[in-house]
Amino acid sequence: MSLRSLTLALMLCLLVAPLAGEAQQTGKVYRIGSLVPGTAAASAPLIAVFRQALTGLGYIEGKNLVIELRYSETAESQAQDAEELVRLGVDVIVVTTSTSALAAQRATKTIPIVMVSVGNPVQAGLVESLARPSRNITGNAVLFEELTIKQLDFMTQTLVKPPRILVLGNWSNSGTPPLWRTLQSPARDLSVRLEPLDLRTPEDVDTLLATALGRQRPDALLVLADPLLFFRYARIADLALNHRLPAIGYWREFVVAGGLMSYGPNVVELIRRSAWYVDKILKGAKPADLPVEQPTKFDLVVNLKTAKALGLTLPQSILLRADQVIE
Repeated sequence: MSLRSLTLALMLCLLVAPLAGEAQQTGKVYRIGSLVPGTAAASAPLIAVFRQALTGLGYIEGKNLVIELRYSETAESQAQDAEELVRLGVDVIVVTTSTSALAAQRATKTIPIVMVSVGNPVQAGLVESLARPSRNITGNAVLFEELTIKQLDFMTQTLVKPPRILVLGNWSNSGTPPLWRTLQSPARDLSVRLEPLDLRTPEDVDTLLATALGRQRPDALLVLADPLLFFRYARIADLALNHRLPAIGYWREFVVAGGLMSYGPNVVELIRRSAWYVDKILKGAKPADLPVEQPTKFDLVVNLKTAKALGLTLPQSILLRADQVIE
């Protein structure tokens, strides 16, 4: 082979090599696992947001993406689902709650884990710090403790006398006990009497909650952050309205369902941001190098139609502060 021919051959190899590498990269099919804390039907709108966000980032199911969804409502089944996703060899595991994040963490120390809206991951032992996670977990953190204290304040502004507030939570969720403890000091300062109600199954909303509202006759409801309660917002709002009780939660979806007020971040934006984390990791970023983010905007949403049905006049301090008023 002549020197000229050899040179041309070498140049051709150099040109083709990157193209082959690019084709190989383009042809990769990524597998994302997700521990979904609810039923397929109830969580479908939120899963649709996640899918849409990934599509916008260039991922197409059936072409370069497979999503493994595992639906469950108990810590035990979430642990089993996490182990199954690890056995499948997924590239990323997406989690929503502290309980599902801990289940994934126990199942793997190497597969990246992305949090959608986990409360205080440092306190839960999921990451070393928000700025430097230092492990295989990153994503969005929501400091629900601060939001819960603010919700308590909004409720006391709304009611004429110091109220008895029934606090709805799922105490099997590892994030719930810290929220309950956080409320104790501000409740004493505001002369509020808090009464906890532990709701651990879907049936508890119809049985335990309905019974408690008739027997304990609280002045208001405060709905803690938990997927089980999130997916039953409509039923909780109906029960509150039937017993003429103002109620407050974290997400706008509670007010849309008929609750009186909500104060917290936008769950849709958190889901979209989690897709951004997934994309970064699939492109080679390490979770330990991606700082955990916190939402910077919190919306107060009020439902004037519900207020009217309750015979309640919301104070100007609430209406002026509201980011959205549903009529």
